[in-house]
Amino acid sequence: MSIHPVMQRLAEKLQRTDLPDFVPGDTVRVQVKIKEGEKERLQAFEGIVIAKKHGPQGSFTVRKMSFGQGVERIFPLNSRVVDKVEKVRSARVRRAKLFYLRGLRGKAARLKEVERT
Repeated sequence: MSIHPVMQRLAEKLQRTDLPDFVPGDTVRVQVKIKEGEKERLQAFEGIVIAKKHGPQGSFTVRKMSFGQGVERIFPLNSRVVDKVEKVRSARVRRAKLFYLRGLRGKAARLKEVERT
């Protein structure tokens, strides 16, 4: 499916270039803008990237454990709500989608850490 050239130029202009290069298996800290009444603040959401979609409307899914409960959040790549993404650590995985982590708890859910540059 081809995109109209005008829409393609607009999508390229709106693409974010300030995000780090991260892949599924990486632990990231996402700074999210939260609006409370008149004020706006940043809130960190740190977890493992379990999926990533590419393209102009790409997104990535981050999973973390909070008080023994698994929490997943999907962030659009080019959203203004996402202020900053920091890569905390990298892990060696052999799949593009890590949905199997949903069924694992504790030590079983650990990923093998690697040093990526």
